[in-house]
Amino acid sequence: MHSVFYEGYHKTRSGPDLCWKDELPVPIHLHPLVTSCVQQGDGQAQRVSGQKENGSCVCPVDSTLWLFPAVKYEAVLQQVQSCEGSLNTLQEQVILSSERLPQIQALVENVTARLEPHQYLHDRGLYTALSLRLMGRELSELETDISAVHSQLNNTKTQKLSKEMDKLRKDVDKMQMSDTINMKTVKERLRYLKNTAESCKSIPKDFRGRDRHCLKGLITSISEPVMTKVSPYGKDYNSGSWGKQAQKDSEGQKNSYWVQPLVSNHIHGNTLRVYQTYKDFMASDKPREFTFAPSYSHTDTIEGPSAVLYGEALYYHCYRSADVCRYDLKSNIVKRVTLPGTGVGFNNRFPYCYYDCRPNSDVDVEADETGLWALYATVGNHGNLVVSRLVWDGEAETLNVTQTWETRLFKRAVSNAFMVCGVLYATRYVDEYWEEVFYAFDTATGKEDNSLALPLEKVAKGVASLSYNPTNKQIYMYNDGYLLAYQAHF
Repeated sequence: MHSVFYEGYHKTRSGPDLCWKDELPVPIHLHPLVTSCVQQGDGQAQRVSGQKENGSCVCPVDSTLWLFPAVKYEAVLQQVQSCEGSLNTLQEQVILSSERLPQIQALVENVTARLEPHQYLHDRGLYTALSLRLMGRELSELETDISAVHSQLNNTKTQKLSKEMDKLRKDVDKMQMSDTINMKTVKERLRYLKNTAESCKSIPKDFRGRDRHCLKGLITSISEPVMTKVSPYGKDYNSGSWGKQAQKDSEGQKNSYWVQPLVSNHIHGNTLRVYQTYKDFMASDKPREFTFAPSYSHTDTIEGPSAVLYGEALYYHCYRSADVCRYDLKSNIVKRVTLPGTGVGFNNRFPYCYYDCRPNSDVDVEADETGLWALYATVGNHGNLVVSRLVWDGEAETLNVTQTWETRLFKRAVSNAFMVCGVLYATRYVDEYWEEVFYAFDTATGKEDNSLALPLEKVAKGVASLSYNPTNKQIYMYNDGYLLAYQAHF
């Protein structure tokens, strides 16, 4: 305890020995350790008693009441620092938001503009009455096909197909009342059922059994080029088709090789060159010349690198049409058939692309162990590849399409394609000297495989055509004026 002298003011009481004050005292003499008047912890003035000596009030004062509140100070300081850190973080977020706000606003405006054409869906629903009618028509045709297949075969597969068809019909009927069923999902189910029905419908029992190598499954590897030759027309003719005659039981053209160049802007052509032997072909000697159209703009002119020589006839894509033509080498007569599908692509609508688009490669005619095929895309299948089987009726002298499958592979994402044992193989560009077989679709099962990675070496960048020959299991490439051959291994 220490003592300090105060001079009283205001209300002062005194007696012979005691004095006290009710108001805040004013010091007149301070102990060295005392710097202010005595206060309680709550900030109020303290009342102290003392004794009167020599006309002054002497009061004892507890100096510990004036100790600095360090603990409270540190707690407040921490709160201030925490608050300051939060304010700095908030300020950084505000600055970042201010910087990103124009970008977000631009993104929202872009999305809004892109959604504007589809605003009608908000009022009309996901699909229109017209689209439902078209789907109903497709469904009715498919029901007829499945019913015919089921009555003919009546096995477990066709029974399952019929049940799935009934379920799909109920879903489509439900779509008439509400838009809770996704149109895209229904179309995909419809595509699957159509492919399954096609696979059941008229494929011969020996479809995969004519050649033993077809029973081994997919191609396992492709050799490096076993033959490389510059086109007999020269490297300037960088687009066209070539190969060996592809019909196994053909007699007249059994060992012949052929070249079909595109000469009008590398898009159209009307001539064919045939060599009777491999030796003549390699020497570019003793060719037979055929002209199957009088001009480059005639309806019988070839469009795009699409040809294949099969037996005594050249099959190819007809000029600016959805037709496949058949040119008979003996009679010089051209027959044709229109490919099925809604909006068949031609005139460079759905060419092979991936890296660079090959002009007017919309329709590709191929041959394999099972016969002839046409590869193309349609608007109805959203630009994805469609596979149709072609059959020549020698008695009626007509070219017919017997079956059609729809794939989910976008044609413009493919650099080229070919058929082997009823399986569609597709390639994509890797670099200037390599292509890769990356996709397969089996028409016998309707199943697809997009996990393939079969390298295909080349000598130039562009691939005009790619075709398989069942007589020797070789693959032929027209590679920007170079003619390359590869051996396929199963």
